[in-house]
Amino acid sequence: MNPIYLDYAATTPVAPEVAAAMAECLTLDGNFANPASRSHRYGWQAEQAVETARGQVAALIGADAREIVWTSGATESNNLALKGVLEAAGKGHLAVSAIEHKSVLDPAEWLAAQGNELTLIDPDSTGQITPEAVRAALRDNTRLVSVMLINNELGTVNPIADIAQVCREHGCLLHVDAAQALGKMPVDVAALGVDLLSMSAHKVYGPKGVGALYVRRSGAVNVAAQIHGGGHERGMRSGTLATHQCVGFGVAAAMAADELDSRPEQLARLRDRLWQGVSGLPGVRLNGHPTERSCSHLNITFGEVDGEMLLLSLRELAISTGSACTSATVSPSYVLSAIGLSSAQALASLRISLGRYTSAEEVERAIKHINTVVGKLTAKAS
Repeated sequence: MNPIYLDYAATTPVAPEVAAAMAECLTLDGNFANPASRSHRYGWQAEQAVETARGQVAALIGADAREIVWTSGATESNNLALKGVLEAAGKGHLAVSAIEHKSVLDPAEWLAAQGNELTLIDPDSTGQITPEAVRAALRDNTRLVSVMLINNELGTVNPIADIAQVCREHGCLLHVDAAQALGKMPVDVAALGVDLLSMSAHKVYGPKGVGALYVRRSGAVNVAAQIHGGGHERGMRSGTLATHQCVGFGVAAAMAADELDSRPEQLARLRDRLWQGVSGLPGVRLNGHPTERSCSHLNITFGEVDGEMLLLSLRELAISTGSACTSATVSPSYVLSAIGLSSAQALASLRISLGRYTSAEEVERAIKHINTVVGKLTAKAS
């Protein structure tokens, strides 16, 4: 029997409907042409498919299709947002959450090495970045603030609309990494008040290798291109668009929009049942905000058991200790350390994330397996 997949925060399987739509854009008898080839019918059809997908992604976040810039994923979107804004505005100050994904923290550190000023904003004990903490970090020359909507390890939801108000009052831009949020909660860029927002298809049952950056259409929001060679995507990102990937993201976005009224509630019930089933274990604690959290995330510390041994022993589950982008390291999660966990606690913590194909039966099996394994490890350690 295959392990139960409970690592949806790392990536999601491509939905069959998405794969079918993508396959129709690959071969000679399909929509295979270069979307920039406007001199023949094949190119027009490919361009139309890409623009339809652009509209589908825009609709999911309440944006105008002209505000969507295709990228290779949230990592590129984050890099384009941070580097692009600072380059366009000139050197200045950048404030980012200290528990952002590495695709925000690493570009921020790179910008600091280029002569920009950088402030890392500490979270509270629940992993939230508060508006007050953002306000305290701002300076007269602050160009950009970057705070994610849902933390990828904890699942904590940040009060982005309130943070946006702080940024507006100060006159700086706000970038939000929303890779973990699509399909899990309503995302409306106007209601949130954001200037730039990063997305990734593979977190929402679309293909890997494609994402998008929402760039608010305003004279105040200027982004310098980081990839040059043709001036595609309103001059912000050159390169031949992969029709099949854009189409896949579009279909995935449309499906996510259709499920917003039911899917998050369903996932939250399964999440709560899983937590209920393991919360009685000795020394167990839930990390992150108790109520303002993703419908699909659980980050749990399992007492003082050895984290690596715990992960290896849970053979019936496909889960992780944290972000997939840092899973090669054995050091404690910087996210968990930032919210006050000791190294031992952080190493004994697991991220469990549910998704569209998680069943109630799988949750019950997971509960039983976790209880059995943790019970044995705890007994062995005592």
